[in-house]
Order: sequence, then C-alpha cells, then structure tokens
Amino acid sequence: MGISQPLLLLPGMMCDRRLWQAQIDGLEDLCEPIVVADLGGAASVAQLARQVLATAPPRFALAGLSMGGIVAFELWRQAPQRITRLALLDTNARAELPERRALRAAQIERAQKNLPGVVAEELLPNYFSRPQQCRPAADTVLQMALALGAEVFARQSLALRERPDSAALLPLITCPALVMCGADDVLCPPDYHQFMAAQIPRAQLVVIPDCGHLSTLERPREVNRALRQWLQGADHQQQAH
Repeated sequence: MGISQPLLLLPGMMCDRRLWQAQIDGLEDLCEPIVVADLGGAASVAQLARQVLATAPPRFALAGLSMGGIVAFELWRQAPQRITRLALLDTNARAELPERRALRAAQIERAQKNLPGVVAEELLPNYFSRPQQCRPAADTVLQMALALGAEVFARQSLALRERPDSAALLPLITCPALVMCGADDVLCPPDYHQFMAAQIPRAQLVVIPDCGHLSTLERPREVNRALRQWLQGADHQQQAH
C-alpha cells in the first residue's frame, strides 16, 4: 500500500468539509492526515493561499474543486516545493470573464439580503447533472452555505472576481496531476479541463459521465477511484466518456 501521505483538500465556493466527506472516508487508508482547508477568511486568492499554507503539512498531495482548484493554482504559485501531487476538479485556470465580473456586486447584495434564495435559485441549478436524483446532495449544499454565511459569500465572490489568470502557470506544474470534471459541468465544462490537461506536463484527464459541477457529491465512487489511482502513482492516461 505504501507510506501514508498528507492530503490537503480545498472546497468550492460556500462549501466545507462536507463537500469532501466521501473522499475523506474513502481515502483514509492512503492518506494521513486528511485536512480540509477553510477558504472563508480572505477576499483575495493570494491571501487565502497564504492562510492555507500557514497551517498545512510541510509537504502534501493537494486536491481542489471549483474555487478550491483556483486556490490550488495559487498554492503552486507560492509554494510548489511543498506540493507532491495536484488534483484539479471541476475548475478553471482562467481569470474571471468580464461579463461575469460585472454580475458579482449585485449578486453579493442579493446574498446579503437572502442567501438561501441565492443558493437555491442561482447556484444549485448549475451544480448537478441529475438534480432530481441529487436532492440529498442539494440539501447538503444549502446547509454548507448557510453555515458559512453571507459575509463568506461576499469575500469569496470578490476573491473569484479578482483572481489571476493561471493559464501560463500550467506548463510549470511538474508534479503528477489529475484533471477531472463531470461531463455535464456547465460552469467549468470539459473543454476547460482538456486545455488544462494538455498544458500540464504530467496530467491525467478524467471526464465522468452523467455528472455535473459538484462531482464529489454527485459521483463520489468515480471520483474516489480516480483519486486513488492518482495517489498511488498511476501514470497511464485515463479518460472516460
């Protein structure tokens, strides 16, 4: 089985360790400790990365989903020598598009007044491939968001709006990398991940069928299978359709 290794998990926007619970349970035989970072404490990606690094193990495998993947790029930018492996799930290496930037301030204002409504009406419809079969997962998303609150929503929204473009960083990622997404992810679609996997020298690409943006909740077994191969050092290309 090999020596157990630290694993650092970075959740998506308005998510906490519950986003990764199936992975925590499914990978504990390979990883010790498994740490889920708090990404609610700053309004910039650079500062969030500094906060994460301040309490992270000296060296670790790193996995981030959505906003967590965006922060993972910044961890590599700041401390590549500490990262042994990198998994990027349902994420985006590019800066925020101008049309999306323009919508953030009004969405923050709506969330300050009615966070449950914003989550239910503006976030959840984009999260799952099979929403009628993902009701428990959708409930978990709402619970996570309410636990974090509107101020975290505002900080994370600003961090995403002002994030740097990480496309030029991709060829510099030299550790074994897994790039994975749901085939039906409308927020970070497969072509984003095909681009990332083509640019990262040692990347595997996995596209999970019948799966949306929150792959760890919608298809936990498929995600765990790919993460286990990544953690155990599988070096073959894998792609599912």
